[in-house]
Amino acid sequence: MEDCIFCKIIKGEIPSFKVYEDDKVFAFEDISPISVGHTLVAPKRHAQNLWKIPGEDLIAVHLASQKIIQAIADVLNPTGVACLQLNGKGANQVVMHYHLHLIPRSSGEPELPVTTWELKQGDMEAIKQTAEKIAAAIK
Repeated sequence: MEDCIFCKIIKGEIPSFKVYEDDKVFAFEDISPISVGHTLVAPKRHAQNLWKIPGEDLIAVHLASQKIIQAIADVLNPTGVACLQLNGKGANQVVMHYHLHLIPRSSGEPELPVTTWELKQGDMEAIKQTAEKIAAAIK
């Protein structure tokens, strides 16, 4: 896609701090990191979000992420790594090219808001009805 910043990074038209590349995946450091080692893993082939990405590219992104997380663990020794993936403007996706955030976490850092939401029991009947509708729509 011509105006996609990640496509331009993958093609080498915009500089990046690359950490990994293979025939399907390109991974680089986020220039607005939440923590040291915050890495973005994206398919080379443009796909806007999770429901648009071809299965083979999705698998490639996650297999590459597994390797990258191991390297992050070896180098940074985090207490955990948050894997975050957003889909659409309503979910705060900024770059409309599927990507996975690998965010190393260490003790003493502020909690990520997405990992600290309050857990409250939902309406079980409403949850059941929603689950049935989604299950019926899966092709």
